[in-house]
Amino acid sequence: MNPGMNEISRQVAQAARGVWRYRWLAVSVTWAFALVGAAVVWLVPERFAATARVYVDTQTVLKPLMAGLAFQPDVDQQVRMLGRTLISRPNIEVLVKDPAIGLGSGNQAEDDRTIETLMKSIKVENTGGPNMYVLSYRDPDSERALRLVDALVNLFMASGTEGKRKDSQDASRFIDEQIKVYEAKLIESENRLKDFKLRNLTVASTTNQDYFARMGAMTDEINKLRTALSAAEQSRDAIKRELATELPALPVEAASAPSSLTPELDARLDAQRRQLDDLLRRYTDAHPDVITTRRTVAQLEEQRRVEQEAKARVESARPKVTGAATNPVYQRLRISLTEAEANVASLRAQVGTQQVRLEEIRAQAGRMPQAEAELAQLNRDYDIIRKNYEQLVSRREAASLGVKIDQTASIADFRLIEPPRVLPQPVFPSRTQLALALMVLALLAGIGTAWVMTLLKPTFSSERELREFTKRPVLGGLTRIVDGPALDLLRQERLRIAGAAGLFLLGHIGWIAFVAMHSGS
Repeated sequence: MNPGMNEISRQVAQAARGVWRYRWLAVSVTWAFALVGAAVVWLVPERFAATARVYVDTQTVLKPLMAGLAFQPDVDQQVRMLGRTLISRPNIEVLVKDPAIGLGSGNQAEDDRTIETLMKSIKVENTGGPNMYVLSYRDPDSERALRLVDALVNLFMASGTEGKRKDSQDASRFIDEQIKVYEAKLIESENRLKDFKLRNLTVASTTNQDYFARMGAMTDEINKLRTALSAAEQSRDAIKRELATELPALPVEAASAPSSLTPELDARLDAQRRQLDDLLRRYTDAHPDVITTRRTVAQLEEQRRVEQEAKARVESARPKVTGAATNPVYQRLRISLTEAEANVASLRAQVGTQQVRLEEIRAQAGRMPQAEAELAQLNRDYDIIRKNYEQLVSRREAASLGVKIDQTASIADFRLIEPPRVLPQPVFPSRTQLALALMVLALLAGIGTAWVMTLLKPTFSSERELREFTKRPVLGGLTRIVDGPALDLLRQERLRIAGAAGLFLLGHIGWIAFVAMHSGS
């Protein structure tokens, strides 16, 4: 035989002899452990498991039809989050306070302990697919476990629908608030842009390219007006020279009315003065139209004075006659002179007005870069705010459509695949399983106690055991001779031990049968 096996056999035999020495202690411990364990098994209530299976279908026909028209959140992610947050304190409080389930006691402290226990014992597991959920709960009362799982299923389905609707309504409310804020910002930005354009009316509407083009065009126009003015002045001077050499040659009997040139000039002068008064009521003295009108009035007054002086010289140089001049040439020259003077005055006024405008444009040259930079910043701020405002309005419409979709149809369909039910047998460990385990544990406890006693109070049945334990040489030993009466006593002792063990097994088997008959009741 293998030496290793011989050694193992020897050690087992040595342990068996030691346990046999404390056999009645082992029997006593086994019976005591079994009796105490039986009482514990009978007092420990069995638990029954209630389960339900729910499938959440997120792939509905409405979802692809509404793509791009309404905001559609990640329903799969929402359902997963709902499954993880279903076992929360507010939801468990609803279940505990439900009188139909029968978990509430009316005592706040006991209800808090019940809530904490339920949060640990209720299970929501994602099995059999991404949207397949199994809800389970274990309770000594099978009917109560069934009622709780049924209420939990209803809460799960209701939370999914109400949660989506509440999220959509909250999103719409938030977008409405942001639209009001951006609307106020947009009005403020528009007012700033309007005020800037009013303050810089000529600058804000002109770019650098337009500015130089206008300045060049205005310079060309002034040059043309000056050329025309020079030609008009030369024509007027020529008419004056011809008029100075021409005599009226009026007959005495034909002279009747004074010259009508001075009244016509006076009428123009009065019209210009009335126009100046009207301009002064609306503008300041520095306004270009006011300056031009003043210059025209001064020119007309100067022309009137010159004509009066020329008329006085002509009247003093010719013989005194009565009546109006009847010379047609003289009359045409006088009309031509009046027209020439008016043309000269008009051209001078135009030159003055254009010159003032040109100076204003040149004066704006230093303000152009700053005004353009400020205008660009105002336009940029306005464009950003307007773009955000339009996006918010568009998203509000999409969110509103999403709320209507949630109110009329469910994006996620909750299907009860397996209604709540209670398993017919108690969950592990049941009383029958505990009774079987108790029998094995009682036997092991008895044998283990005897083995511990052999370690605490060791004995040796051979010289070899003594030598191995003490690490000393053994000089000799005594041999025990067993006679007939000793053998009879040994046989009786074995029968008593066998009877005690058989009685234990029979009693425990009967106990297991009794527990199995009453299990699940």
